[in-house]
Amino acid sequence: MAASTNGSSPPVLKFLIYGRTGWIGGLLGQLCTAQGIPFAYGAGRLENRAQLEADIDEVAPTHVFNAAGVTGRPNVDWCETHRVETIRANVCGTLTLADVCRARGLVLINYATGCIFEYDAGHPLGSGVGFKEEDTPNFVGSFYSKTKAMVEELLKNYENVCTLRVRMPISSDLSNPRNFITKITRYDKVVDIPNSMTILDELLPISIEMAKRNLTGIWNFTNPGVVSHNEILEMYRDYIDPNFSWKNFNLEEQAKVIVAPRSNNELDTVKLKTEFPELLSIKESLIKNVFKPNQKTSKA
Repeated sequence: MAASTNGSSPPVLKFLIYGRTGWIGGLLGQLCTAQGIPFAYGAGRLENRAQLEADIDEVAPTHVFNAAGVTGRPNVDWCETHRVETIRANVCGTLTLADVCRARGLVLINYATGCIFEYDAGHPLGSGVGFKEEDTPNFVGSFYSKTKAMVEELLKNYENVCTLRVRMPISSDLSNPRNFITKITRYDKVVDIPNSMTILDELLPISIEMAKRNLTGIWNFTNPGVVSHNEILEMYRDYIDPNFSWKNFNLEEQAKVIVAPRSNNELDTVKLKTEFPELLSIKESLIKNVFKPNQKTSKA
């Protein structure tokens, strides 16, 4: 729990959240409501400093959360042809919000991405060697990832920012089109590569706890370990739809149907697991938080 301000009672919290219409932003609001934490959604555009200052003046938050930004619809390929819009939101907007928060003495919890790395000679596929928080991004395959790597490097200079590297987010809401599981169950074909992933049902409450602890710096914000596309789809078949089937293709075949390459990597989660020892491995969390709550089969 957060440290008390006078030794007897916890500090009063009030959150200002950006990204009201987004998936993570909406879930954050639900969590705050469930936990009884007062919150408000920011009305200002991230790149408009005056609007952000007005939001903070009106809300008087103790912490700010940024779940806004551009990922592209239906996917990150959109960013390849909308580069200025992507820079405006993901770089200019995020930096402006961080700067305004710093000037007001506020911690900013920034939901970033871990899709800025790819397996390499020092972190081979299947080796269990993950990229650490201090490692330099090595994936420049998509413009989206380039902007995210840019802003992460710049945010290192802001001591008030907590950067959370989210990857391939998954939730128990299997009807949400942004859910990684929902996406791959609807694809004609999928690649089968082990990756680090983020179970939002488990990790978003942890991000609120991180705010309470005023944690800052870069954090690999995924469940420990990796899981492959096929392993997830096998769980989906076993727990949800016994008649479900899928087809695989390789990266070369995938490249023919997408504009920008996709990131595949494993992130090292020692730092997060040390701070939150209760954090489940990716496969344990998938079963507990996603598949068992949605179970439709007779699987034990």
